[in-house]
Amino acid sequence: MRDERGSATLLACWAMLALIAVAALVIHLGSAVSARHRAQSAADLAALAAAAALERGSEAACGSATAIAGRMRAALRDCRVEGWDVVVTVGVRPPLPALVGGDAVAAARAGPVP
Repeated sequence: MRDERGSATLLACWAMLALIAVAALVIHLGSAVSARHRAQSAADLAALAAAAALERGSEAACGSATAIAGRMRAALRDCRVEGWDVVVTVGVRPPLPALVGGDAVAAARAGPVP
């Protein structure tokens, strides 16, 4: 018979490695989802702020959207005025950018209710 002393230790090490890998995956996915939600919230609020400032002109509207996006730690990527609607696109850098692979991007539209 072979000597099997230490095999339980080896098995426990592999189990711990698998547990650490699963935990890292959960943290990675949570980081991506959190960044996406932050991006959508920033886009929604920036679009509302831009729509409220649209009566002062499109530059003032986009300036207001930029200010709100900056306060929400997002970067305004695009701001367009289409009639009385404002469409904004923002990007948010996730806390773990090396793992996620890029910014989370979201767009929102706001304007008067018909």
